Order: sequence, then structure tokens, then C-alpha cells
Amino acid sequence: MHARSALTLVALTATAATFAASGLADAQASGSRLIGTVGPSFNITLTNTSGRIVTRLPAGTYTLVVRDRSNIHDFHLIGPGLNRVVTSVTFIGTKTVHVTLRRGIYRYLCDPHSFVMHGSFRVR
Repeated sequence: MHARSALTLVALTATAATFAASGLADAQASGSRLIGTVGPSFNITLTNTSGRIVTRLPAGTYTLVVRDRSNIHDFHLIGPGLNRVVTSVTFIGTKTVHVTLRRGIYRYLCDPHSFVMHGSFRVR
């Protein structure tokens, strides 16, 4: 390999590594916030900041923002080492909590209507 080609290859590799690292940091930063929504009808969701339904997450600490839009529902998160009712049945509004998610399966549900209002995700 010529010296000029080798230098170009090193520069391209360093540039790619920088973009990959900054992309990973952005993904981790944006992934640390979760949005839970319950109501006003009989629906419950958990999304990331891009609005995509959460199905898998890396283990870690997250900020969970729950938007409760009905006084007949609650938002309950259950998983390894976690059993937290974030909003109560009579509450309407937004609550923000910090949760630490460990490896395993997590479920979110509305307790009074868990037979139709539920979801789950895996933490790796």
C-alpha cells in the first residue's frame, strides 16, 4: 500500500470512528427518556422520544414521563426489582420519575383495565 493510500485509510477510519461514537452517544442520550401515555380511551403506550413503541432497551437508568389523560386509569410498571404505580386512578396530568431497569421482562398496565390495557418490553 502506498503511503498516501495508507494515510487516507487512517483518516477515513478515524472519521468513521468519531461519527460512530457521536451517534452512539446521541442514541444513549435520547434513549434515556421514555414516554408513557394512558387514556383518554382504553389505551396505554410506552414510547421513546422518537415516538416509537418500546420493545427492547439496554439496562440502565431512565427518566419516565407519564401522561395520564383519564381519571379512570393508572400507569403501573412491573419488572425485575421494580413494582411502581406511577399515576393513580384518580390522577390526571403528567408525572416524571426515574427508574433503573435491569435485565428481564417488564410490563406496563392499567390496573383496573389490565385485561385490555397492557404492554411489555425486554431489557438486555
